[in-house]
Amino acid sequence: MTRAVDLVLVANARIPSQRAQTLQIVQMAAAFERAGAHVALFHAKRRPTVELPPGQDAWRWYGVQLAEKPLLEPIRCLDWIDRVPRVLQYVPARLQEQSFGKNAARAVLEHHAGARVLTRELETAHHLAKKKRPNVFLELHRVPGGRLRRRALKASARACAGIVAISGGVKTDLVALGIDERRIVVEHDGFEPERFAKLPKRAKARAELGLPTSVPLVVYTGGLLEWKGVDLLVDAARALPDAYFVIAGGMDADVKRLRQKAGGLANVRIDGFQPPERVPLYLAAGDVGVAPNRSKPPISARYTSPLKVFESMAAGLPLVASDLPSLRELLTHEKDAWLVAPDDAGALAEGLKKLLGDAALRARLAQAFHARASEHAWIARARRLLAWMDEER
Repeated sequence: MTRAVDLVLVANARIPSQRAQTLQIVQMAAAFERAGAHVALFHAKRRPTVELPPGQDAWRWYGVQLAEKPLLEPIRCLDWIDRVPRVLQYVPARLQEQSFGKNAARAVLEHHAGARVLTRELETAHHLAKKKRPNVFLELHRVPGGRLRRRALKASARACAGIVAISGGVKTDLVALGIDERRIVVEHDGFEPERFAKLPKRAKARAELGLPTSVPLVVYTGGLLEWKGVDLLVDAARALPDAYFVIAGGMDADVKRLRQKAGGLANVRIDGFQPPERVPLYLAAGDVGVAPNRSKPPISARYTSPLKVFESMAAGLPLVASDLPSLRELLTHEKDAWLVAPDDAGALAEGLKKLLGDAALRARLAQAFHARASEHAWIARARRLLAWMDEER
């Protein structure tokens, strides 16, 4: 007999995929399950970008170990984005979003009439709002810039029971649109403690990854979209030939672009996408982590809540990060991180040089950083959100 579902999560994402957002989605679904909710996760039924190893399901691949796992429900959608070049993907992407959002809303109404809904998708919230469906919560990771999407956001937000903003920047811009701030809760991203519970020593991690053992090591993990600033990191590496840089993550096209930029640099290794279980190894191997976000667009400067920050926190890896509002929400200069001017490879190189040359400073920052980790575990976030949803119903 199929169990009753009391929380539906809606996310227009491939599972599995090379994108970091899917790690957040899957591990938050698991955290809600651990926190006592019976969860169904709606995701897009699209051609996968990752082939799972034989005998492994998506939950295990993302580091989820549960006796009773959330239901994984693929939702049909128009899927021909990947058949056209990137420059022509706007229209098929919008059609994919709209078809997924409408079909996800229909599945909620037909199969989970009594469940709470937490959707990352504005289109799903919009369709459910038109049906006056109660107990719908909207999780927002950015505020759209287009007039029509802002109008739809305002209408859906007013109809929702409450809104989860991924950062203070998202909340500020929602309030500027006229949405009641009392209906908004800010909950940043987080990490899964189980993935970081048994980290190897630095030397062992480097040996397992085939990294140099006796040089200062800078580690970047995550996506390679241009606004994430990884090209600046490559430029900084040119100025620091005595340090070694390893970059793990990214979609195939972005990895190719970055490798072309770094061509000829002996102190840069770009490993491309890694299974989630290997990411903690990179963090354990490093002396310094880095979050070199650019100052534009708003997703970078104001909205983002980078997983790499929380995973570095869990690993006790000191960070050099761009001095931007989105990162200042999470980090304090000289207290638990080292902040540098954004968009400036020279400033990034100087910040890295400062930390790599001062072991005592690295240790102090790492200790203060790691001490904050427990509040950012996914299970802590899930419990806070479930309590908040109970209050807002």
